Amino acid sequence: MRRGALAFVLPLVLALAGCGRLPGARAEAEPPARPEDVLDFHTLYSTNCQACHGANGHGGPAMELGNPEYQALVDDATLRKWISGGMPGTEMPAFAQSAGGMLTDAQVNAIIAGMRKEWAKSNVFAGAAPPPYAQDQAGDVKRGQQTYQARCASCHEKPSRQQVTSLAYLSLVSDQALRTIIVTGRPDIGQPDWRLEPTPIPGRPPAVYAYLVGPPLSAQDVTDIVTYLGSLRNPAAVSAAPTPIPPRR
Repeated sequence: MRRGALAFVLPLVLALAGCGRLPGARAEAEPPARPEDVLDFHTLYSTNCQACHGANGHGGPAMELGNPEYQALVDDATLRKWISGGMPGTEMPAFAQSAGGMLTDAQVNAIIAGMRKEWAKSNVFAGAAPPPYAQDQAGDVKRGQQTYQARCASCHEKPSRQQVTSLAYLSLVSDQALRTIIVTGRPDIGQPDWRLEPTPIPGRPPAVYAYLVGPPLSAQDVTDIVTYLGSLRNPAAVSAAPTPIPPRR
């Protein structure tokens, strides 16, 4: 090879080598991210939350996270507490690495931020003041039973609805979860919130819920109902008033 040609080719070869690949060569695939590096909300939610809480936060067996009322009622610290450490008395496990789970603190925060972005809505209560998320006063079993029978039983004693007085159901749900559902409702299954206003369900006429009349449940009403339902986990502690639980044989 002539000296002039070599002087031309050598810099070109060196330049191509610096590019890492020759022109026309296929680019190498990016190495997969380590699980702890994933911060995309949709990926984290579908992998860790969707099986219980449903696609897009609706229609799962557990709490409807996509309910804007739930997102307005619960604060970030509480969400972080339940996601990180799990919820005692339920099937909700701990997800944070610090509690034996798989998620980093950054991933837990990404899930919370994603839920807020996707499902939170401003002024969702339309100026109404819901009962507080956490119980802030003592409850009364007998009064709770009376309120349950007057305001809840007409729906929940129907075979087609959730039998919330069932010991099987109560063994899977905590008092806090019961309280949250009563306050925020579950629109995905037609469960009204504490105002007991009819919640439309596709395919069912509003008249189906015509019996839901009366004033909204007060904070004390909610506490009493939860206290009554919680007492059913230990039938011996229930008041002498009639209960829908059949006697054991």
